[in-house]
Amino acid sequence: MNNLTISNARIVTEQGIIENGLIRVTDGVIAYVGNAASVNSESAHADAVHIDAEGKWLLPGFIDVHVHGGYGADFMDSNPEILDTITRFHARNGTTGMLATTMTATREDIDRVLGEVHSYMSKEMPYAELLGVHLEGPFISPKWAGAQDPRLMLPPQLEWLEDWHERYPQLVRQLTLAPEREGGLEMIAWLRDRGIVAACGHTDASYADMQSAVAEGLSHAVHTFNAMKGLHHREPGTVGTVLTDARVSGEVIADGHHVHPAVIRLLTMVKQPHGLLLITDAMSAAGLGDGQYELGGQAVTVQSGVARLTEGGSLAGSTLTMIEAFRFMVREVGVSVEESSRYASGNPARLLRLDATHGSIAQGKRADLLLISAGLELERVWVQGREITA
Repeated sequence: MNNLTISNARIVTEQGIIENGLIRVTDGVIAYVGNAASVNSESAHADAVHIDAEGKWLLPGFIDVHVHGGYGADFMDSNPEILDTITRFHARNGTTGMLATTMTATREDIDRVLGEVHSYMSKEMPYAELLGVHLEGPFISPKWAGAQDPRLMLPPQLEWLEDWHERYPQLVRQLTLAPEREGGLEMIAWLRDRGIVAACGHTDASYADMQSAVAEGLSHAVHTFNAMKGLHHREPGTVGTVLTDARVSGEVIADGHHVHPAVIRLLTMVKQPHGLLLITDAMSAAGLGDGQYELGGQAVTVQSGVARLTEGGSLAGSTLTMIEAFRFMVREVGVSVEESSRYASGNPARLLRLDATHGSIAQGKRADLLLISAGLELERVWVQGREITA
């Protein structure tokens, strides 16, 4: 029984901010949200936990659709202990739902990860909720390998997806590919027909390639500006489509290293209201200090919190958390708390078609909640009405 009452909160909803707000949670679901003055206090559950928010922000939990690991653990090494470690760490940093994101690897290695995640999701998940899997590669371009292994990159292999989808229906929620590669358009159409997000990334796609891909159902771009064909005034490229086509949403790694704050500000201008998502792209080093790590079988050096391939120096994911990305958007990019919340919660839920149950604070939705101070420090986290304390 996850019964909870939070009062005296500044509640961020899709309709605006509720001052002196009150929320009631019954069995992990939001039963009421509104102004405290209009509520009969006697209708509260006698067994509910009562919390005075003291005027602090109450936000929906963050949803990270692109995260590789954290606190020394990597989704590519998935087992129950690894998955507990990752979901516990990110839950402590405001993520209440996430996609387990893979790297370019062999079919056998990816297959093993899918089996482990599928098994984990079939049981009660004690920390952040795994919402499915994001396959980032191996169907991407060696020209824009980034921190992924170009030796394992392949043109789209539709038979792999057909096999995985048959054995693990709806487990794969998003797939990143280079749409210009042979078989790319066919794979995008296949994904579209099954409700799986087709995303471009690590791609050399021209503007014409992208327009063909969008016509087939491509609807998303991973870590916008990073590892993709850039914008030129005579060849808009991949970035040109992301900036100008309302059918394509875009992720951004808001850490000040991957994309300049002024360029993130541009994204907020052109992708309003639902076209921008915050992600971490976090690797195993997130939550740990500087040092030597590994990502996708390649050595990574983290220095001053920035992860780069030891050989070559390419950025290798990040050490970012969602609460840090949320704060960066408010403090450095200049958006409002409500806007940053939408980028971190509502828009990811919408992309995954989970917005009926996730991503915002409303009656009937899951009680995935964050209590955040006026100084934007994360104080408490609830996943389906259950507080994450461990």
